[in-house]
Amino acid sequence: MLLIDKLCYYSKLRYVNPGEKFLFTVIAIVFCIISRSVITAVFVLAVNTILTVGIGGISGRRYRNMMLVPLIFLLISTLAIIVNLSRTPFDAFAIPVGGWYITGSISSVFFGIQLILTALAAVSSLYFLSLNTPMPDILTVLRRLHCPILLSELMMLIYRYIFVLLEIAVNILTAQKARLGNRDYRTSLKSFSAMISVLFIRAMQKSNALYDAMESRCYDGRILVLNEASGPKKKHLAGILLFGGVLLILTIAKKQGMIL
Repeated sequence: MLLIDKLCYYSKLRYVNPGEKFLFTVIAIVFCIISRSVITAVFVLAVNTILTVGIGGISGRRYRNMMLVPLIFLLISTLAIIVNLSRTPFDAFAIPVGGWYITGSISSVFFGIQLILTALAAVSSLYFLSLNTPMPDILTVLRRLHCPILLSELMMLIYRYIFVLLEIAVNILTAQKARLGNRDYRTSLKSFSAMISVLFIRAMQKSNALYDAMESRCYDGRILVLNEASGPKKKHLAGILLFGGVLLILTIAKKQGMIL
C-alpha cells in the first residue's frame, strides 16, 4: 500500500462526507487561482495545515516532508522569473559579474513569492483531499457529479493495479538482490530491464484474468464499492460556507488593491 493511501485510511477525517471535502478543496483551489493574493494563499495554507495535521492527525513531520517536494520544485522554477542576467542592475539586488549583473527587480521577486505561495496553497488543498479521503470515496463523488462511467471505472482499475504491480515489482527486486543482481551499474541496468519485461508480461496476465473474472460475474459496466463515509452535516456545510465567504472577501479586497 502506498504511504499516501495508508495515511488517508488512518486519518481522523476519514469518515467525514467525501462530498464536503471535495467541495472544500475545489473552493480553496478556485479562489487561490482567481485571487492570486499572498494573504489568501497563506490563509488557505494555514487552514489546510490545521485540518490535515491538527484535526486529521497526520504527522506534522511527515506533512512537512511532503510539502518540501513541491516547494523545492517551485523554488528552482521561479529562479528563472526572479533572477536575470543584464548589463543594467535592477532595484532588488545586483551581483556584478564582469560587465554583467546577476540581478532582479522588486516586482519579479514579489511575483515569484506570490506564485510559490499560491501553488503551495493549491497543493495543500489537494493534500487535504488525498490524505483524508480514500480513492473509492473520491470516485463515488465523481459519479454523483455525473463523471463519465467509463472514466471512473478506468480510474478505479488503474488505482487498484498500482498496488498489484507494485507488489510484483518489490518481489522481483527482492529476488534480484538475493542473487546479487544490483551489485554494480551494469548489472543494475540489466536487472532493471528484466524487471520491466516481467512486469509487462504479468500486467497482461493480470488484465486477462481480471477480464475473465468480471465476465464470469456478469459485469454490466459498473463497479460497486462500499461507501463507509457519513452523510453531510450542517456544521460542516456551514464551515465550508464560512471558509468560502472569507476567501470571497479576500479576493474582492485583492481586486480593490486593499491587500497583497
